[in-house]
Amino acid sequence: MINKLKRIAVTLVLLPILFAFSFLKSNEAAKNFHQFKVQSLTGNKTINMAQFKGKYILCVNVASYCGYTKQYTDLINLQKQYADQLVVIGFPCNQFGEQEPGTASEIMSFCKKTYGVNFLLTEKIEVKGAAQHPIYKWLSDAKLNRKESHEVKWNFNKFLIDPSGNWLAYFPSSVAPNDESITQFFH
Repeated sequence: MINKLKRIAVTLVLLPILFAFSFLKSNEAAKNFHQFKVQSLTGNKTINMAQFKGKYILCVNVASYCGYTKQYTDLINLQKQYADQLVVIGFPCNQFGEQEPGTASEIMSFCKKTYGVNFLLTEKIEVKGAAQHPIYKWLSDAKLNRKESHEVKWNFNKFLIDPSGNWLAYFPSSVAPNDESITQFFH
């Protein structure tokens, strides 16, 4: 009888704690994109996504030596054309065919000299797997972004965030940055 009373007492003490913990976990999932920060490619500044409130954000995992690398040109043009509405952010990643093997300075040099990239580039990150960056966890998991789940399968996958920081859409590598399925949001 005493053991049963102890178990009931422990349950009554632990139940509110477990409820509070599950509430906190569900609030974590409610985070919007503006709550994230990431280091710039050069590491000399932190990119705070909150500074882009009021604009769409197109997140693209980029690589210098990929068949889709030519999309850099379209990304530059997209940001230029919709500069008042859109921010493009490239997230260098070496997880697909080791197509982004360089150091930060090598990546920056390649992007500037070859394409004239003028949009933001972050530190090199992992977009999937055990070391997946928190931004890409949120982008790719419906439990966190409260919209859809999409596994990043190759370089130049694109995620669009709305001006309020909510997940809006996913586009695979094969969808060019200037495709109507993306630009329709900026008209």
